[in-house]
Amino acid sequence: MIPGAGTLVNVATVLLGSGLGVLLGNRLPTRTRELVTDALGLVTLLIAATSAMEVLSPDLSDAVGSSAPMLVVLGAMLVGGIVGSTLRLEQRVEQLGAWLQRRLGGGSGSGDAAPDAAVPDTAGPGAAAGERRRRFVEGFVVASLVFCTGPLTILGSLNDGLGNGADQLYLKSTLDFFAAIAFAASFGWGVAASVLTVVTVQGGLTLVGLALGDVLPDAQLAAITATGGLLLVGVALRLLRIREVAVADLLPALLVAPLLVTALAAYR
Repeated sequence: MIPGAGTLVNVATVLLGSGLGVLLGNRLPTRTRELVTDALGLVTLLIAATSAMEVLSPDLSDAVGSSAPMLVVLGAMLVGGIVGSTLRLEQRVEQLGAWLQRRLGGGSGSGDAAPDAAVPDTAGPGAAAGERRRRFVEGFVVASLVFCTGPLTILGSLNDGLGNGADQLYLKSTLDFFAAIAFAASFGWGVAASVLTVVTVQGGLTLVGLALGDVLPDAQLAAITATGGLLLVGVALRLLRIREVAVADLLPALLVAPLLVTALAAYR
């Protein structure tokens, strides 16, 4: 199997799902699109919970001690959040989404789902254009985070690069196809633009797998998975419109978590 094939399949399924979602979105009432987003938020919360339970992994406890796994995740989130907010990652992701909207979806026929249903006609074309832009950016940000922060992204991309096959990425592609339909029905073409993030993140991790020559220790993978689960909780809170958590600012936690495991394991 050629390394990177799993990412290419993933990109194709996201684009196909986004196209179908936009077609459906134009025919769905606003309340239905909101309900679809709520359902995705609840499912994302379920996936997040199962991933975060990796904090109880025996491999992680053996490496850092039975009382330290929670501290590893806490430390990763705090340090990662400080680094991410200093680098203004959330703002940069939103700016990238806004730039893509201007380049790819700036016209009135951009295909965003029923913008006039969310903005009254009396608000004028400027308000409608602003709403289309907001939905594009939100779709790009949310889809990018959902498609790129899960454990399947990390493990699947690494294994793909290591030559162990892309089965995990094929599973992820199937899940992302249905998620893209639902997201695009609510947010429009911004979801399709997230394939740029998918290519960058998964392609980069595949290259890392090629360079590593071996998978990370189980303890470090468990820490990454648990931390990624908490990031998905933040995504779920955004989808459920509970709180706009700046999840992108927390992404460095995925790099900090295995470093903390290595440091604590050496200290022991």
